[in-house]
Amino acid sequence: MGFMRYLDEVQLQGFERYKYNSIDTSFLSVYVMHPFWNVCVKFLPKWLAPNLLTFAGFLMTVINFILIAYYDWDFTAANDKERGNTVPGWVWTVAAINILIYYNLDGMDGKQARRTGTSGPLGELFDHGLDSYSAALIPIYIFSLFGTDDLPPIRMFFVIWNVFLNFYLTHVEKYNTGVMFLPWGYDFTMWGVSLMLFLATIFGPEIYRATFFGFTIANFFEVGLIGSGIVSSHPIIIRNIYLSYKNKTGKMRPLWEMVRPFFAFLWLFAITLVWSFFSRNNVINLEPRILWVLYGTIFSNIACRLIVAQMSDTRCDAFNILMWPLAACVGVCCFPWYEKVFNMDLTADGERWIVQGLTVFVTLAHWHYGYSVVSEMCDRFHIRCFKIIKPNAVAAEELNVAVVDEQQQEQQTDQEHDHLQSVEAVAEV
Repeated sequence: MGFMRYLDEVQLQGFERYKYNSIDTSFLSVYVMHPFWNVCVKFLPKWLAPNLLTFAGFLMTVINFILIAYYDWDFTAANDKERGNTVPGWVWTVAAINILIYYNLDGMDGKQARRTGTSGPLGELFDHGLDSYSAALIPIYIFSLFGTDDLPPIRMFFVIWNVFLNFYLTHVEKYNTGVMFLPWGYDFTMWGVSLMLFLATIFGPEIYRATFFGFTIANFFEVGLIGSGIVSSHPIIIRNIYLSYKNKTGKMRPLWEMVRPFFAFLWLFAITLVWSFFSRNNVINLEPRILWVLYGTIFSNIACRLIVAQMSDTRCDAFNILMWPLAACVGVCCFPWYEKVFNMDLTADGERWIVQGLTVFVTLAHWHYGYSVVSEMCDRFHIRCFKIIKPNAVAAEELNVAVVDEQQQEQQTDQEHDHLQSVEAVAEV
């Protein structure tokens, strides 16, 4: 864990009081997927830790990212219509299967926790924390179906931020209401992404370069993705927060505190927007994939800290520390007077090195944060993240000490009571 601790005593005590509260109204989830997962989870051994399911599912999204990136690093594999998409067909099949594995393991991990009696705040934090990372990785798969001709990097930027917004709003909602209203769009998105990847295998990825009345499939994808959030998610979230204030069932935070989670989110959007539009070397076209990883990693860190705040019932951060190096790099890469001040300009390779170096630094910092938080919670609750264990010796000893103290206190109370009765009897005589 190192010398740095990320959770203070107030947050740890908040986690001890935490009780999971969720509402799922998606008919696909309630009537199809949950019954299916209830059957599947029975085949899992009871020694299998729920967090192993969560982590295995997350690794499927990482494998997809690495696999598609190997064949299409710069999103140009689909650009040549005559030649066709150069990514092998089997890659799309593997990616589709991996998405379904991720989705189903994500649905079964909580059921496995309840089945093994290991439900707790660590499992939820671990699950949602990894989901925040997957929110950045999964959209990137789809970009390789369209290519940069139909979906230029600047439009990819807004697609990714739309995904970030949909994920983040759900946790802002819980931060204010205390209830996790599971979004309808999640189940349909997972099945939709898998279907798109399977169709690329069956009919060839070239189908996604087709045009209808002057509109590309990428156009329909953008409109559908953004429109689904505006129609099926955002109004419902606003309504749920409003009702929690009206009925006094939520956290009842003041207005400024209610919107506080948006501060870090909007800061990140503003800084990344500046880099995307005002880079000296148009870096968004030079290194789009690395940029999405960079932006997604910082977003995941912001989301994780919000999840910690909502679960521990503490105040969330208004600014994220990882945005300081990001802002510094953006300042360097967008500085407009290089030639006047330094008699030289920032080269494209120089800006590439800055992006790559910052991504490595931010990724390591985020991994350290995640590892440390998990370790601190394991220490607090005397558990292991990836192993189901009986109470360890320390926990058992603490329990014995508590029992002995309670017995001693009872004996002392009985003695005081007997002494008081003796005094009263003497007084009567």
